[in-house]
Amino acid sequence: MNKKALCTAILAALITMPACAQQTFKEKLKDFATVPQFGGYLVGRAQYTNDQTSKSGGGFDLRMVRAYVKGTILHDWNYYIQMEYSGAPGVDKGVRLLDAYGEWKKFPEFSVKFGQMKRVFTFENPYSPWDIGYGNYSQLVQKLAGMSDRVGEHSSGGRDAGIVIQGDLFPEEDHRWLHYQVGVYNGQGINHSDENKQKDVIGGIWVSPIKDLQIGVFGWTGRYTKNDITVNRNRMAYGIKYESDWTFRAEYASSQGGKTTNTYAAERADAWYVTVGIPIVKKLKAYASWDVYRDEKTSDTQNSLYNVALNYKLWKNLMIQATYTYTDGSYAEYSNEGIRSVTKNNYHTAMLQLYVRF
Repeated sequence: MNKKALCTAILAALITMPACAQQTFKEKLKDFATVPQFGGYLVGRAQYTNDQTSKSGGGFDLRMVRAYVKGTILHDWNYYIQMEYSGAPGVDKGVRLLDAYGEWKKFPEFSVKFGQMKRVFTFENPYSPWDIGYGNYSQLVQKLAGMSDRVGEHSSGGRDAGIVIQGDLFPEEDHRWLHYQVGVYNGQGINHSDENKQKDVIGGIWVSPIKDLQIGVFGWTGRYTKNDITVNRNRMAYGIKYESDWTFRAEYASSQGGKTTNTYAAERADAWYVTVGIPIVKKLKAYASWDVYRDEKTSDTQNSLYNVALNYKLWKNLMIQATYTYTDGSYAEYSNEGIRSVTKNNYHTAMLQLYVRF
């Protein structure tokens, strides 16, 4: 081989080597981790209400603007990080971390999840807002699952920091018969460190006799501390759900424990809801729900919502939702001396919401 041919061969090798090395790196990366998947969604709302306690009577707002990244590492480890971008800046407002967890999921019978995530309490709490059907979570989930919890906890979206063990047992051809889950959490909600020495323990178990049908029971025991005031948080929930073209969900929950915001408040509360979803045509589904919360487990503190909604999916990632709610409201208030009074407030609310996923 003459010098010219040798130089040509060396030059060709130098040119192709980076491309080969890059290809080899990509192949090895696939063996280590998946390409991170980015996504998100936003919910815009137009609202009208004749609620006498509302200053504006409605208006326009962005309810949610969320973005996430997720992926898999070493085949068996999943990760998920989600941020919220809506709302004015402030403590527990505006841009904030919602979810940040890792999960070892090698076997369907046993998996471990740790980080900041949803509490494993009730069927509805883990739902995405996209799938609720009528504009908002039930009062049961809002008040008794850590959304805007009755104990006085800051808005946490039903989330907390902790560790969860769960799994699905007894496989059939198209589903598994039994699901179990148990978690240990700080008990302070998202983005807050623990303020007492006791952890919250939350668990649930449900059976699935046929595909898409689950019947379950959930329990929660713990204590919550705020401003050096500590209250119990002991709860039970029972539910049934069927999710397919048709939807049926019903849950009942009871709570024992006071409020950090009101030392005179009753120790007991309960809530229940029933939701039905009926497909009208391929892209249109109607929902109706009866949603009740009793802040003192008495008839004169029964706050009842009657909801109807139409969900029209223009595209798989684009949905318009029209909702009407009649509120039959009743709640107790206490003076500084502990004198109890009951306030009633009945009103109508209409909402039009746009859901966009990307």
